[in-house]
Amino acid sequence: MQRLPPPGNLATFKEGFAPRTLLTVDTEEEFDWDGPFSATGYGLDHVRNIARFQEFCENIDVSPVYLIDWPIAESSRAQEIIGDACARGKAEIGIQLHPWVNPPFEEEVNAFNSYAGNLPGDLEREKFLRLRDAIEANFKAVPQIYRAGRYGTGPSTAKILKQAGIAVDTSVRSKFNYARGHGPDYGLHPLKPWWVGDDQRLLELPVTSVFWGLLRKQADWIHPLADKSDTLSGALAKMGLLERIALTPEGVSIDEALRGVDIAIDDGLPIIVLSFHSPSLAAGHTPYVRTEADVDGLYAWFRAVYDYFKQRGVAPTTVKEIMTNVEV
Repeated sequence: MQRLPPPGNLATFKEGFAPRTLLTVDTEEEFDWDGPFSATGYGLDHVRNIARFQEFCENIDVSPVYLIDWPIAESSRAQEIIGDACARGKAEIGIQLHPWVNPPFEEEVNAFNSYAGNLPGDLEREKFLRLRDAIEANFKAVPQIYRAGRYGTGPSTAKILKQAGIAVDTSVRSKFNYARGHGPDYGLHPLKPWWVGDDQRLLELPVTSVFWGLLRKQADWIHPLADKSDTLSGALAKMGLLERIALTPEGVSIDEALRGVDIAIDDGLPIIVLSFHSPSLAAGHTPYVRTEADVDGLYAWFRAVYDYFKQRGVAPTTVKEIMTNVEV
């Protein structure tokens, strides 16, 4: 997935299906975002708040995709809440690999190894398979979508997913470069879905982030330079010249998100992928949601964004619908 796909690999969809939007939830443990990675010491207090979020989604006719990692897969409360929603057809389950909390524990726990794709291929595969098997056993569902924690794909990831029968990957965060922190560089990757390889067995659904501003058509060569300087990127955004907008309630205002939605639609993206982290459903677990007012703001963000999607004629979708409507 780290290689740029050739233009001929871009996916197409059946007439009348697109544009659609998919809501993905990085469903994971609570941990110190500013501290070192650790295999222990995490929390799961926010899991009970997933019930409220699921009810909210059902009220706006959205089926979220819960991308579950190991601590969540082992949580009986998560199994009850998310498993029930999936059994009723109101949600879907996927896989998210956080290698530092996922057995087998053979590697040193550090920033480099926090990207599953940096691990030896055999270890990445074994961690993935153990997580997949735990999810299938505990949630009585067969996941069809995967996201590498921290978007950390590697040279073995696609092969592992194909061999395991995973239909969709959503690990690529287009327009972001994590190379400075030992991660992958997706800075020039497209926002439209594509087939990974030539066999049309694995569909890539990149997480949606767009560029806004007078210079957005030149963003692919300007932003890599601006990304190295917070001062420069901030100045470009303040002057309305170039701003990267990630479609997430975490650190992105409603006004920014609506501008991003307009750009995504106007640029013809067939699938607009939203994302956020499940610990943000409760106060105090992520840098983005510190107070109860912030929690209310997260829900207000989703109301506004989905109301706007409706105005623009963009319907929610599911992984099942996407795979039914993609042309092969």
